[in-house]
Amino acid sequence: MIEEKDITPADKDGKYEFALYYSGREVPCRVEKVQDKLIVHIEDNIEAELTIQHDGNVIQTGGNDLAESAIDYIKKRILG
Repeated sequence: MIEEKDITPADKDGKYEFALYYSGREVPCRVEKVQDKLIVHIEDNIEAELTIQHDGNVIQTGGNDLAESAIDYIKKRILG
């Protein structure tokens, strides 16, 4: 359902861009990691905030609802 092809996972804060297979099509995804927050922009109309918990899990804490598979994929891309 989700296609990998762009950057390798990153360990530090910063901005990341990659393609994400979402709602049946490939769309651009931009993520800004700031400490324990991931600010997600999918295309130009979907925004969400994810929080990295102390145990390494990532949960959604704001914005448009994302599918669990999309959250897992973003976590793998950013955190490895």
